[in-house]
Amino acid sequence: MIQTKSKHDPFQALRISDYRSFLFGKFMVTLSISIQTTVVGWQMYHLTGSNLHVGLIGLAEAIPSITMALFSGLVIDSFPRKKIIASALGLLSTCSLLLLILVVPNMSWILREFGSYPIYGVIFLSGIARGFLNPATAAFQTQLVDKETFPNAATWSGIAWQTSLVLGPLTGGILIVSGLYFAYSVDLFLMSFGLILILLVKGKPVPKKPESNESIWESLSSGWKFVSKHQVILGAISLDLFAVLFGGAVALLPSFTEKILGQSPEIFGILRSAQGVGAVLCAFFIAAKPPKKHSGWILLSCVFGFGVCIILFGFSNDYRISFLCLAAAGAFDMVSVVIRHTIVQMHTPDHMRGRVSAVNHIFIGSSNEIGEFESGVTAEWLGVRRSIVAGGILTLLTVGFVGTIAPRLRKMQLKDIL
Repeated sequence: MIQTKSKHDPFQALRISDYRSFLFGKFMVTLSISIQTTVVGWQMYHLTGSNLHVGLIGLAEAIPSITMALFSGLVIDSFPRKKIIASALGLLSTCSLLLLILVVPNMSWILREFGSYPIYGVIFLSGIARGFLNPATAAFQTQLVDKETFPNAATWSGIAWQTSLVLGPLTGGILIVSGLYFAYSVDLFLMSFGLILILLVKGKPVPKKPESNESIWESLSSGWKFVSKHQVILGAISLDLFAVLFGGAVALLPSFTEKILGQSPEIFGILRSAQGVGAVLCAFFIAAKPPKKHSGWILLSCVFGFGVCIILFGFSNDYRISFLCLAAAGAFDMVSVVIRHTIVQMHTPDHMRGRVSAVNHIFIGSSNEIGEFESGVTAEWLGVRRSIVAGGILTLLTVGFVGTIAPRLRKMQLKDIL
């Protein structure tokens, strides 16, 4: 009788105190990063007047992030994950401070003398930090909740992440009007506050590893081997990789907002937050009704829908239509993120989650930055509008390709692994 009355609890993960502190801290950090990304993109475009230079911001972060992630997974599986997260956040706080120093009136000579290079240097440092932070955060989260609670935790994590992507650009757009010094001051405060909240979470022991005589190189490469042997994980990661890589239209929003839509920084901030708005609204629905059945088909369909929305956005001439297209894209992306994240973490043993999360970060996390670079290059070559539409079309082709070569992914259901 008790089981027949039991219902899905949409707040299951939030009832765990450590997870609440972790989630709020992660939200503060992501909000800080989102504000910083918005402000730096706008600053770089007005400093150089070039879409290519804006795209290079993503490359400056992706290169060190990918390089660090090649071995950060082994570090994450060998040392306390909370300490790794705290160290990475300490470096990110330093980067926020450096960006603030660069816009202090007495220090403005640095940008006049060296141009955009100091900004690229700071972003490079932040890439080093995120090469450890992102996979460590993903692996640490699994230690805070049990297996049955994880999909709910992943959903709330997605809600926090996307909410920060809503508030970050909106806040960034407003702060740009108030001045870069004030904008970077807020960025630094939020990053530091997030670090304090993470420090309040109880540390967890290093996961026990099975007895093994493997070399360091074998340990480093084991994450790649594990992913390559599991078609469902490889298919899900590859699908998201190319969707993010080709669908990085938001990187061109400074130029799209100003030249095509003829709008102000405030509208830029609103459009920059549109995907987050759609994602948050969708995430609350997922929290109440998680996609446990026909999950593979839902994943493929949502990435396809994401591509269609990007194409429609590319043809838009009105900022309200642009907002709706990006919001719908964000909703589709939210579903795919929850399904993919659950697939990756639930198929991976705890002692390997750091290395597999690092592989996932290389595929997905860094593809955001590389996607920005790709968008900047193609925009210089094809123009902003054609670049966005081409990215959406390539996303649709990717869905067809992955759906064809990964039949297990098509048939996968989350209810079978939880």
